[in-house]
Amino acid sequence: MNLPRRDISLPTLGPIALGAAVSVLASELLQPPRPRGVALRRSRFVPPVLRDPVYADRATVTAARRLNRAAGTLAVSVLADSAVEHYRGSFKNKAMFTPLVSVLTLATSQHGTLDSRPAAHRVRDGIFALAAATGLVGTGFHIYNVGKKTGGFSWQNLFYGAPLGAPFAILLSGLIGFCAERVRDTSRWQVPTIFGLPAGRTMAAVIGAGLLGTTGEAGLLHFRGAFHNPFMMLPVTLPPVGAALLAAAAAGPPGRNLRFTRWWMRLLTVMGFGGVGLHVYGVSRNMGGWRNWSQNVLNGPPIPAPPSFAGLALAGLAALGLMDDHPDA
Repeated sequence: MNLPRRDISLPTLGPIALGAAVSVLASELLQPPRPRGVALRRSRFVPPVLRDPVYADRATVTAARRLNRAAGTLAVSVLADSAVEHYRGSFKNKAMFTPLVSVLTLATSQHGTLDSRPAAHRVRDGIFALAAATGLVGTGFHIYNVGKKTGGFSWQNLFYGAPLGAPFAILLSGLIGFCAERVRDTSRWQVPTIFGLPAGRTMAAVIGAGLLGTTGEAGLLHFRGAFHNPFMMLPVTLPPVGAALLAAAAAGPPGRNLRFTRWWMRLLTVMGFGGVGLHVYGVSRNMGGWRNWSQNVLNGPPIPAPPSFAGLALAGLAALGLMDDHPDA
């Protein structure tokens, strides 16, 4: 018997996806203007003590809070996506419950976003480190899961086995949050560093690598779908350009104009949230549409996956802000 089909139209989904993107982008576009002047520019001609001490504290805390927000966005995407995928697998392995650590990452990121103190929080540090370790171990489990299947790392197993890149997003979420605490803990007269490296450049390089990894995961699944919708080309074309721009920013000279890179990150943020609407539409196109949601949500395009691009792009914006405020970073 054929079930009546109720498709969700793109005009209906458009305002929903656009509203989500605008709410996040507004927080970026409406940032308080950065004061200008030699007091804010660290160089060999201006001693650090001449910089504005109030702004020096505020700039690092603002960057840390933006990184916390990015980590939280990524944690939401990973939490919802892994919950759906592991529910489909009936949680047959007890280790499949471990991605729920993203609940802690999300709560911790929210706490950091609301925290305006210029000092690291040791509990947040521990939770972010735990999330990063969980993602690393989970990546090993997924690689083992695919490799042990008949045929090993064949296209069939890569398409339908445990997604190799999914746990790595948990690692990135924890790593971004952990780095946010390092930026927040910067002394007033110091340039923010992460493991002894300039924080802005380090984060730009890490986020660029994360964008490439997420692109690979999306490209594999969209290749499985034969790129039947032209929009499926966006996650494999726009993010690599963003990764190249971040790499150029990380390796470039201090004081460069990064306006184009910043706007590209905002484009990736819109793409990430807009992808949710497109995936919702894709689910509605399956037989039975949303009347058969219990099956179509599990077997259709993963609705929570696209915001991972938005989370990484927000972290990229925070890294670019660090390089603006601290040219030597």
